[in-house]
Amino acid sequence: MVDRLANSEANSKRISVVEGCFGAAGQPLAIPGRVLIGEGVLTKLCRKKPKARQFFLFNDILVYGNIVLQKKKYNKQHIIPLESITIDTVPDEGELRNGWLIKTPTKSFAVYAATATEKSEWMNHIGKCVQELLQKSGKAPAGEHAAVWVPDSEAAVCMRCQKVKFTPVSRRHHCRKCGFVVCGPCSEKKYLLPSQSSKPVRVCQFCYGQLVAGGRSDTVCGRAGDFRDVSDEDDDDDDSSD
Repeated sequence: MVDRLANSEANSKRISVVEGCFGAAGQPLAIPGRVLIGEGVLTKLCRKKPKARQFFLFNDILVYGNIVLQKKKYNKQHIIPLESITIDTVPDEGELRNGWLIKTPTKSFAVYAATATEKSEWMNHIGKCVQELLQKSGKAPAGEHAAVWVPDSEAAVCMRCQKVKFTPVSRRHHCRKCGFVVCGPCSEKKYLLPSQSSKPVRVCQFCYGQLVAGGRSDTVCGRAGDFRDVSDEDDDDDDSSD
């Protein structure tokens, strides 16, 4: 089916519509052989709370963005190569149901569908596309993935020292290695994780110790304050207010 649609006029029009919905700020999506498999709204588990995001599945990439105007306008476009994706189901918990993890070396997160059937369809289509891409390229699946961040709401106190209580003054931070919510004193160090950033990123003391023990000294950095840090308000890059 993908081969049949690859160069069809209907597929080209569908992709053109998606490009138009992202506007001038979005990256071009039309390339030879690319097919739009499906689209839909999924709830993404963001740092502060779950938020609706529009997702588009192509045969080689997964694209998502913030919904500005339902089915007409989106912004903050994110493009993830399918070859880098691994998916795992997430058990239902409370109101968060029908979910799965989208894991990549750069960023990992959980999404939730409206129904079990929708979840199954999304996971099946993503899985088949990834499998076909890896078979064609001869590449092995990604062996390492970024940690899924623990939502702020699940940590009233630092998940490492278990002492510091979070307040408007004592802010939450996330370790980029383990995804734990940690306090400032427990995340003063930075370490270069090349799969996530070209610059050193914030890590907790525990992960820092493990990384130093198993890594090279030239990837080790000092206190977090010694570098220009990406603001933790911007940690969920879908929305700077997260």
